[in-house]
Order: sequence, then structure tokens, then C-alpha cells
Amino acid sequence: MNKRVLDVGNCALDHGAIRAMLERTFGAVVLQTQGPDDTLAQLRSEPVDLVLVNRKLDQDYSDGLEIIRAIKADPDLASVPCMLVTNFPDQQELAVAAGAEYGFGKKKLNAEATHERLARVLK
Repeated sequence: MNKRVLDVGNCALDHGAIRAMLERTFGAVVLQTQGPDDTLAQLRSEPVDLVLVNRKLDQDYSDGLEIIRAIKADPDLASVPCMLVTNFPDQQELAVAAGAEYGFGKKKLNAEATHERLARVLK
């Protein structure tokens, strides 16, 4: 069965690039949400294997770390792996401190290290 990934807060162009890479490399099914409310509702309605959260949400430029914190604070969702999508190492460290896996930046979407990180969850 194909792994399911929820992509949160990326613009159409970035979502398309992330979706294409995940489909091509891992055969994943990629869903998309835009903010905290629809993300939490989606996670409660059907399980996913990984949540990718943009550092700054496209719809309102709010902080994606808050979505990771909300997921990790919910006992029913806390075990869902999350990664922050950002090129900034300091933000990655904050996400890890909040309970996420170390993520990746859009500039390194097709890098071997990114694929290795994703493979830990998606293979």
C-alpha cells in the first residue's frame, strides 16, 4: 500500500514540486492542506504516514512550527512523523525540539540527504 504524505502550507508551485518528487521517488500519495484547522481535521479523518509543514504558511504567512506543536500536543496525533520544510538550520532545530524529524529545505528537495531522511519514514 502506498504511503500517504500530507503537505501543509506550500504554494501551488512548491506543492507540485514536492508532490512530484514524492510520487516519483517513493510512490507516495500526497494530500494538501493550508493551515492548522484543515490540517488537524485531515489528520483526524484519515491517517497519514508523514506530515510536511512549510516554515511559513502560504495562505497567511503564519508559523508552521505552530502546526507541528499542535500535532505533537494531541495524544491521538503525536505519533505521526512530521518534518519542517525550510532551508534554515536553526528552524529545523526548533522543529526537532518540538518533536519533529529533521526536515529539509526546498533548495535541497532532490538531494540525496533529503531522500535518505524521507526514506526513513516512507520506505
